[in-house]
Amino acid sequence: MLRIRVLFKVVVMLSSVSTAFASDGYFSIGYGTKSQGIGGIGIALPQDGLAAAINPAGTAFVPDRADVGLTWFSPDSNAQIDGNTSNAGRVNGVYDGNGQSNSFIPEFGYIKKLDQATTVGVSVYSNGGINTQYANNPYDSGGIYSAYYPYGLVLARGSAGISLEQWLVSPSVAYKLNEQNALGLALNFAYQRFSAEGLGMLALSSNRLTRVTDTSTGWGIRLGWTGQVTPDLTLGATWASKINTSGFSDYSRLFANGGRFDIPENYGAGLAYKFAPAWTFAADISRIKFSIVSPVVNPPPNPDIAYVADLGSPNGVSFGWRDITVVKLGVSYDYTPNVTLRAGYNHSTQAIPDNQTFYNIVAPISVQDHLTLGCTWSISPGGELSVAYTHGFKNAVNGARSIPAWYGGGNANISMKDNSFGLAYGWKF
Repeated sequence: MLRIRVLFKVVVMLSSVSTAFASDGYFSIGYGTKSQGIGGIGIALPQDGLAAAINPAGTAFVPDRADVGLTWFSPDSNAQIDGNTSNAGRVNGVYDGNGQSNSFIPEFGYIKKLDQATTVGVSVYSNGGINTQYANNPYDSGGIYSAYYPYGLVLARGSAGISLEQWLVSPSVAYKLNEQNALGLALNFAYQRFSAEGLGMLALSSNRLTRVTDTSTGWGIRLGWTGQVTPDLTLGATWASKINTSGFSDYSRLFANGGRFDIPENYGAGLAYKFAPAWTFAADISRIKFSIVSPVVNPPPNPDIAYVADLGSPNGVSFGWRDITVVKLGVSYDYTPNVTLRAGYNHSTQAIPDNQTFYNIVAPISVQDHLTLGCTWSISPGGELSVAYTHGFKNAVNGARSIPAWYGGGNANISMKDNSFGLAYGWKF
């Protein structure tokens, strides 16, 4: 237990200096290195101490263990503006959003059986986030500006970008109804950090135009079911409530609803099928409900009409994202009794409408397709080492009348690709 407490403290300490940029929307494609190696799958395929982050019922089928991991994440994002007439079209061009392109994301999981029916655990992980920094500010008021603003020109000086981090601590309990079925419950305690800079042209009435880091907290629940329908087929289902968070007070007039940035409801189902002694096929499908979170869903009412209402109002302008569906497919192969190989594919629908790309220059979550590879090596009777590699293929969203007329019109085209490498150590006890 001493080792568990020490590792938990290490994970929390590392989280204070890490920044995440996830890939299914702004959610991570998977939680736990084993899950990441098989496309983010885990609803019906619990594999390690992070199982409760995906489906708390799955912990009932995982032996007592602890896992600690670290993932290196490197996104590559850029934006292009064309057809803009402000300031003789000098804002047109390509903008590099990779001022901070490397992140290190820790995670920790622990599972312990209390008796034959009851299992408890805790998962500490990054739900996701956004991180961009444009040294050459695409919102620079020297190019795009609003004469409609009642106090004149609003400057967007220096670099532009945002940083959003979401961390969850999820204690969980699972109860076996019988040998084949289990129900699970996790409490999701969320901690968020946010900062922004250089967004003066967007935040016309914001009370914070220069970078400062603000925090917020909230909590919700995750429910799950896991059932071994046959000796070879396992099914699962999970649902997580919306997490209502406290507002970012320093950005209370930048985000809709007074600076609140809630974490959306999400749900899904999955299966795992052992079609040969050494082979397992698995699949998950899930839905992320961005549409119920005002700071990411509210679009401007009309791209040709200036909209300068307080951005912090209930109907304030935001990113205009849509709900997304995520499909994950994967396979694992027990190459030897001590080595397991994994591969997966992850596809999500596009969250960003093509007429909302201007606001999403700072949040270009355009990647839709990921290919993953993973491996676990048992290096001792109780210990194992896991690795995972993920490649997010470059994808662009080209704007369609995406820059409002009062900013000079034209289009903002955004694109992104990403790579990550995860390393984790787990031990059974």
